[in-house]
Amino acid sequence: MAAATTKLLLSDLASTVESVTSNYIRPISDRPNLTEVQISDGSIPLIDLQVLDGPRRLDLIKQIGQACHHDGFFQVKNHGIPETIINNTLSIAGAFFKLPESERLKSYSDDPSKSKRLSTSFNVNTKKVSNWRDYLRLHCYPLQDCMHEWPSNPPSFEVVAEYCTSVRGLVLKLLEAISESMGLQRDYIDKALGKHGQQMALNYCPPCPQPDLTYGLPGHTDPNLITVLLQDD
Repeated sequence: MAAATTKLLLSDLASTVESVTSNYIRPISDRPNLTEVQISDGSIPLIDLQVLDGPRRLDLIKQIGQACHHDGFFQVKNHGIPETIINNTLSIAGAFFKLPESERLKSYSDDPSKSKRLSTSFNVNTKKVSNWRDYLRLHCYPLQDCMHEWPSNPPSFEVVAEYCTSVRGLVLKLLEAISESMGLQRDYIDKALGKHGQQMALNYCPPCPQPDLTYGLPGHTDPNLITVLLQDD
């Protein structure tokens, strides 16, 4: 009997299996357990950034400060990133993960230090359990130093640059507000950062036959200052 071919990417394995393979099964103590999930009485703080440049600015700064202090995250609306840019980015991400396996593997690497890499986990060589996802990580600031490493397929991948630039503008605006919420000058965090960096991760979580055994992404702490999360439907 011929040995099964090892798949480096989950998206190529998931469509061929009817159960979660052993390297994706998390320990019993670290599995999703819906019976222990508690429904919160509150809701995710919603920040209307349209107010940020108006007479209610100080009230909004206070809201942002409270959200950072009590929740650690918040949702934003009227953020200024055009819907067309968001939709184009989601479309390109979807198109990338639908490329033939041989084309996607051109971006694959098991080296966490690579500035562009497609993988399933941050370090597949040390992780005992893999995440039920594939992700493409890209460095995207300064753009002119990074874009030459980005995938050339789909051919229109460069439209993602518009999203990266727009998100950077949003982040700088949020950092100003967060600085003010702590009683600091608007540019305090910006100056304290020194040299800036920006990364983007495109996550793809294929349907899972046994979602009670694994996570697309388990509990973790991002190593960067601030994360902007864009969810699809």
